[in-house]
Amino acid sequence: MEAAGLLCLAAAALLAWGFLRVWDSRERTKSQEQAGVLGDGSRTLLVIAHPDDEAMFFAPTVLGLARLGHRLSLLCFSADRLQLAVKGRMNMRKFIKTREENERSAILWKELWSRSLEVDFPDDPSVQWDTERVASILLQHIEMNSINLVVTFDEGGVSGHSNHIALYAAMRTLHSEGRLPKGCSVLTLQSVNVLRKYISLLDLPFTLLRRQDVLFVLTSKEVAQAKRAMSCHHSQLLWFRRLYVLFSRYMRINSLYFL
Repeated sequence: MEAAGLLCLAAAALLAWGFLRVWDSRERTKSQEQAGVLGDGSRTLLVIAHPDDEAMFFAPTVLGLARLGHRLSLLCFSADRLQLAVKGRMNMRKFIKTREENERSAILWKELWSRSLEVDFPDDPSVQWDTERVASILLQHIEMNSINLVVTFDEGGVSGHSNHIALYAAMRTLHSEGRLPKGCSVLTLQSVNVLRKYISLLDLPFTLLRRQDVLFVLTSKEVAQAKRAMSCHHSQLLWFRRLYVLFSRYMRINSLYFL
């Protein structure tokens, strides 16, 4: 009986290994298909609220776009957490440590970014960011850098964080009012329910059954790179975030929609 159980486990492990090998190969082929949708060599702006967002939520998109030869720029709206330090919610030693972590993460991603930009909005879910001010800053960077693709959160903000949702609201305003430059598209990262969020690659069948405009799934090698980038933000890696890195679909899968 025990031998049969071990054989079943071995067979399951072999199937999982085979699936990952096939998927890795399929992703390399699919990159050519995605290039037709997104445009090869586009100038893309990733808009995030916090300095660990690019690794925690958008790693599949960042690495997927890099595969397609996009020139990537990063715009982070609360890069230094300076407001919290000033308000006394974060002591200066922790503030300096956080800044150093941001720089280490930037070094790890450095071959992907053509430029990295920062804005000092308060990192505080209880503070409502002004939609028009955020939209104005976004439009300025889009026009200044001739951006033709913007990537950010959707209306759910993935985690429901109000700062994430504020970025979507600003981009939605620019899009709906026709203020974006001609040819500039907006991709938003799909939020999913809690169950799907924490089943890692097992969410892939559910994702494939639903409509999305763009899908990125990381290879095993790319997942390791995403985890290294997340590990740079050591002060943010509380026990529940370590579990997040292990189990979250967003460390492997990004499904996105055009506005």
